Amino acid sequence: MARHKGLTFYEKKKRISKEMVREIFSTLFYCFAAILVAFVAVFSVGMKVSVIGVSMEPTLYFGQEVLINRFIYKIVSPKRGDVIAFLPNGNTNSHYYLKRVIALPGERVQITGGNVYINGELLAEDESYDIMADPGIAETEILLAGDEYFVLGDNRNASEDSRSGNIGPVKRETITGEVWFYMGGERTHMGLVK
Repeated sequence: MARHKGLTFYEKKKRISKEMVREIFSTLFYCFAAILVAFVAVFSVGMKVSVIGVSMEPTLYFGQEVLINRFIYKIVSPKRGDVIAFLPNGNTNSHYYLKRVIALPGERVQITGGNVYINGELLAEDESYDIMADPGIAETEILLAGDEYFVLGDNRNASEDSRSGNIGPVKRETITGEVWFYMGGERTHMGLVK
């Protein structure tokens, strides 16, 4: 019988080795652990609340759920433009108010002709905000204390905010955190708040 000389190719059958099984289970374990750690981190730092009312439209809509970052303001201070969650006057029986920071501690704020003035200068804002019909308590200039913020809703003429005498400037100690991102709602699905 003649033997074939030259190259021959044999297909080796792949066998599942113990090392391969161990590698698969190890990868699955680390993926699961990473997801679990991320979930715990987000929900230990975050807090979920529902939007009540229309005061933050078109940014946030009634019924949407938002995640509040409760940790961020332990490191940094709220800045102009942040959307914050707070309990008005620290009232723990109230729902969380979600409003945008307009003026910072130590600044002077006043609403004249429906526009916001900070330290006597017109605040440059997006043109999508309505001219405010009612300046409320900000009709006369307000000097914010070292721990106070002036906040407004994005839907300026349908918002109870720092212009209201029963809310006024928001003290830092009553701020729960920054609105991180929103979920659900009939008009939007998920995204970062800007």
